Amino acid sequence: MTPLISLLISLGLATLVIVALDHYFTRQAVRSRLGLSHSITGWATLFNLFEYKLAYRRKDVEMNLIQAGIYHTRAAAFYFPAKIFVAAVLILLLLFFSDELGYETFSQQLTLAFVALVGVILVPDMWLQARQKKRIRKVSSELPYVIDLMAVCVQTGMTIESSVAYLGEELKSFDKDLAYVMRRVDSVSRVTSMNKALDELLEQFPTSQMQSFVYTISQSLQYGSSIYDVLTNLSAGIREIEMLELEERVGKLSAKMSVPLILFIMFPIVILITAPGIMRMLSNV
Repeated sequence: MTPLISLLISLGLATLVIVALDHYFTRQAVRSRLGLSHSITGWATLFNLFEYKLAYRRKDVEMNLIQAGIYHTRAAAFYFPAKIFVAAVLILLLLFFSDELGYETFSQQLTLAFVALVGVILVPDMWLQARQKKRIRKVSSELPYVIDLMAVCVQTGMTIESSVAYLGEELKSFDKDLAYVMRRVDSVSRVTSMNKALDELLEQFPTSQMQSFVYTISQSLQYGSSIYDVLTNLSAGIREIEMLELEERVGKLSAKMSVPLILFIMFPIVILITAPGIMRMLSNV
């Protein structure tokens, strides 16, 4: 077990080194953008290349984590090193205990290690994709509540921009996903414009409910029309559509339940009814 312990320690140190390098490259990028570093050498060019690659990957991981509802962006720096570390540890454990598991030949051990490696690499990404889809459905289903709250804010005299900022702070105790969405729209609208923020919101949540919401807000901002009545009607329309979709799913449920009813109830009942007569005919023969 001594080689295993030494290898685990080396893997842990390698993970810390990767995280430290990622932090160093990110810090150097910030310093270069602020004009705090002026010396450019061959090593600096190499560091900038690695910095660009690591920053690009980390940005993608941060975006995937945010879309999955994980808003701790610091976890992005540990995502790839953690996957590598877990894969290496799992493969080593499987190789060391392969005899107890019944995998004695080298080909079986290699296949087991390959399956473990693929599982560790793919399972976290599949889990993030499942969380992203769940988050999209959740935010879209809770959108009517946000629309009602925005309508109340607009009725009290607040603008659309101020109501979005207000809801971003007030929804923290109610729903962190909705609060983050509102804060994101507010921050992007402050930097660029509300239309750009709404377009980005629609890209993150490509649903019919969000499309109707974005279209309504965009039309109000463009033409300056009264939005309170439009928001209330939109909220009622989205709730009606969700009720119709729920009724449709309930209607499909009866058809789906007919298959197990036929397989597990009708066929056994037919067998129980016909089996005594068949057994008597066979006994008489």
